[in-house]
Amino acid sequence: MTKDTRARIVEAAMELFWLKGYGSTSIADILSRSQVNSGSLYYFFPGKQDVLIAVLEAYRDGIRPMLIEPAWAGVDDPVERVFALLGSYRRALVETDCTYGCPIGSLALELHEPDEPVRELMAANFRGWVDEVAACLRAAAGRFPQGTDLRALAELALNVMEGGVMQSRTFRDIGPFDRAVGQLRVHFDALQARERA
Repeated sequence: MTKDTRARIVEAAMELFWLKGYGSTSIADILSRSQVNSGSLYYFFPGKQDVLIAVLEAYRDGIRPMLIEPAWAGVDDPVERVFALLGSYRRALVETDCTYGCPIGSLALELHEPDEPVRELMAANFRGWVDEVAACLRAAAGRFPQGTDLRALAELALNVMEGGVMQSRTFRDIGPFDRAVGQLRVHFDALQARERA
């Protein structure tokens, strides 16, 4: 059995967990989507939670190539990179008629009491996202008032994204996402204007 087989299983599970949710995805669904037999799946993954852990590890390890680098291509300004990242979620919402959901956010909402390894990996994914945004804000630190909690500002950006995506999915309307991001922009602009003053 090859790494390609394992990768096919993980990729199939990523798609299915995103489309159907973790609870509604069966091992049979993963086998069908990945086109591998059960022996191959169980060789790599003793159970469904092991597949989930591999999916979360793939998201964690792929944040830069899968999400950050495409969003930031051609965007040099560190503050604009934050909004370019948010813009990538907006595009996904628009392209899916507001059915797109952040994969990690969706899993976090679905798994009310996840086992500790799963919870830790979900936290690592959120932390990785916040780390990227916080690095942008640190690169632009001179544009914000001294003492601004840049980490908290990055966490606010994550909360705006997750909340905006969730509401846009619920209402099948891009408006809630746009208004949330718009208010984040107002806040960023006000902080930068205060520093300029």
